[in-house]
Amino acid sequence: MSLPDQSQVIASAPAATAAKGPTVILTGDRPTGPLHLGHFVGSLRNRVAYQHDYKQFIMLADAQALTDNMDDTNKVHRNVVEVALDYLAVGIDPAKSTILIQSQIPELAELTFYYLNMVTVARLQRNPTVKTEIALRGFERDIPAGFLTYPASQAADISAFKASLVPVGEDQIPMIEQTNEIVRRFNRIANRDILVECKALVPEIGRLPGTDGKAKMSKSLGNTINLGATAAEITAAVKKVYTDPLHLRVEDPGHLEGNVAFTYLDAFDPEQDKLAEMKAHYVRGGLGDSIVKKRLELVLQEMLAPIRARREELAKDHGYIMQMLKEGTMRAREVASQTADEVKAALGLRYF
Repeated sequence: MSLPDQSQVIASAPAATAAKGPTVILTGDRPTGPLHLGHFVGSLRNRVAYQHDYKQFIMLADAQALTDNMDDTNKVHRNVVEVALDYLAVGIDPAKSTILIQSQIPELAELTFYYLNMVTVARLQRNPTVKTEIALRGFERDIPAGFLTYPASQAADISAFKASLVPVGEDQIPMIEQTNEIVRRFNRIANRDILVECKALVPEIGRLPGTDGKAKMSKSLGNTINLGATAAEITAAVKKVYTDPLHLRVEDPGHLEGNVAFTYLDAFDPEQDKLAEMKAHYVRGGLGDSIVKKRLELVLQEMLAPIRARREELAKDHGYIMQMLKEGTMRAREVASQTADEVKAALGLRYF
């Protein structure tokens, strides 16, 4: 894998400039299951902060989710509402952030079609992110065409809203690079800057490991703690959290590296000074894993209880959720439609 182009990467969002208008951010999720702590660390709590200073579009990428879920389309359909509930429960305000459903904006598919003529199959196959995801899913030669062409679809999603910032993990940076390749090629064809290049907004705290110590918290691996988890589910999950396999006795010195319990405490414990003392005690010996996990459970219970309560209350009003999604999608479509009109005009496809 080649090193990312650092000119396209920033670690934190820049201040908005009133003279140039609000900075546009596009982010989102594939609705294939409820969101979990990994999503909260990697994106959700940042979105809550960004919505106060930026023009933020949050996409429920249901069409993209179908590229490897065509055998279970109902899973995607039902999780649109589940993910929307998670968004609202953590504090995303639909009055400040535009929440949209990808499949309900046909202009995104239209832009994807045009952009596919600006990228080769070989370039798509070389995309490091695509190559990794293909290997993870075991597609080998049976790669769904929609999955292979996802970089063009993502370029359409980003450019339709003229987003200049896209929050992603480091593994997604090649997708941003390919988006900008397509944007630059189109602007050369148009002989003017119609589309906007974007930068990857990489969070300071990136990917959260799974409860089992695996590199990634993933729904498919069953090593997650969902944002809507019950108190009992949190307790059960914390008991299974991976710690230090060499820490066999309380008096033994413990190790922090790879210790998921401490990784989670680093991310969520509001009392970092006390956590530093706990770490020092664990490293020198004399502190059992059960004490560490007890602290972790307390932190997670206190953090997730209000999220769960708000989620349960919102779930009682399905009509409100659907109306919110409809209104956000309609607002987003107006923006995407304008961009699509500009693209068609530049390509000479406006006849009437």
